Amino acid sequence: METVFSVLQQVNDYLWGFVVITALVLCALFFTYKIRGVQFRLWRDMFRVMLGKPLFEKEEREQGAGRQKDEPQEVNGGEGERKKIGSFHAFAVSLSSRVGTGNLAGVASAIFVGGPGAVFWMWVMALFGAATAFVEATLAQLYKKRGTDSFYGGPAYYMEHGLHRKWMGILFAVLITITFGMANQIVQSNTLCDALSDTLSIDRRWIGATLTLATLVIIFGGVKRISRFSSIVVPVMAVGYALLALVVIVLNLREIPSMLSLIVREAFGMDSAVGGAVGIAITQGVKRGLFSNEAGEGSAPNAAAIAHTSHPVKQGLLQALGVFTDTLVVCSCTAFIILLSGLYDSGRDGIILTKYALESHLGAVGGLFITAAIFFFAYSTIIANYFYGETNIRFITGKQRYVNLFRILTAVTVMAGALVSLQEAWSIVDLAMGIMTLVNLAAIIQLSPKVFFLLRDYMRQRKEGKDPVFRKAVMKEGREDVECWE
Repeated sequence: METVFSVLQQVNDYLWGFVVITALVLCALFFTYKIRGVQFRLWRDMFRVMLGKPLFEKEEREQGAGRQKDEPQEVNGGEGERKKIGSFHAFAVSLSSRVGTGNLAGVASAIFVGGPGAVFWMWVMALFGAATAFVEATLAQLYKKRGTDSFYGGPAYYMEHGLHRKWMGILFAVLITITFGMANQIVQSNTLCDALSDTLSIDRRWIGATLTLATLVIIFGGVKRISRFSSIVVPVMAVGYALLALVVIVLNLREIPSMLSLIVREAFGMDSAVGGAVGIAITQGVKRGLFSNEAGEGSAPNAAAIAHTSHPVKQGLLQALGVFTDTLVVCSCTAFIILLSGLYDSGRDGIILTKYALESHLGAVGGLFITAAIFFFAYSTIIANYFYGETNIRFITGKQRYVNLFRILTAVTVMAGALVSLQEAWSIVDLAMGIMTLVNLAAIIQLSPKVFFLLRDYMRQRKEGKDPVFRKAVMKEGREDVECWE
């Protein structure tokens, strides 16, 4: 078994050491240039969309008296459909996948392997990677499909209907099902079991069995139960964790300048005597940053597609905000807690490093909170990851019996996470995630002109003082491939 994981590590070193990182960086820079840095310019729009408000006060007053007249009747499947899953719920589902063990254990592992400089490269990847998230989420909205109780869609659907490559959609669907339905679940479960076992001294097998049962209860409830669960749990835990980190920062205000200086110096190898330290920092920062914020990976578009919204660009903006929330807020909280503790070079890894760092600041209370946080973060991520897998199982087969089989398989992988080591779990995730990302990037590059067109349409209406509404009739070509947006 050790030989297998050794080979996986060698493959991952090559895949992530050059291929995936180069593709991600080039795409992020290209998209940022083509959309003129929209992820930096339209902050107000992002927050109003998240809150479900029109962009301008005029439209808000009009909607207070009745439904906006120019809103397309069939954009989201009719009046009954549009009341079910809104932008915030879709945002919460995608954020529940992003805000998970990648923020707590993944950041700690990045610092453990790549040093404090890895944090800087996580930030850089988030700032520019948000443009990639914008593009893929906008495409997911454009090519979404109507379901019985919600919309559904994602990369597999825009590959089939946008690129007319069914085989590519099936390939992606298989890859994301393996990545999120299996490999990623192992990491989430492993981290959660580590935290609870260390804090409560309970056998990992019992923790794994309980987690498995709790997962089955939610996933057999369908997408509506998943979205409602995520919209409650994720915001509460994310805000609570940010407030806790703020307390740590306030208690260590004098150390902040030296900590930021350490991050920058290590990012560029100014303090490193070992050759290749900068490359390791960049690799870890980009790799763990992608695992956490998922920009370009092709996972978040599955959640973006379920939302009712008046224009595809709105969901694109919301997913860009999700990347910022994940990396610049939650990941930074973990990084600051670890670096301000001085324990980043203690030899501890993963969630155990984060836990002991927080305890060094706040005592036993910190350890209890991080245990609760990792439970809810990991649990909500397991639920969101399952949803991504289900969406793509339906793309491949469309038959309920296979969805039920996948639900059982999810339970098996969650239990398996309680029995393997952290680094073994990471090696599986890294390989599957890398291949999946390359397939998705190849698709969105080819479809990006559609997004640029949608953004121009959005900005035109915005400049006219309108709350942008999209109809596929304005498309010059390819409208027959779009099911919604009448």
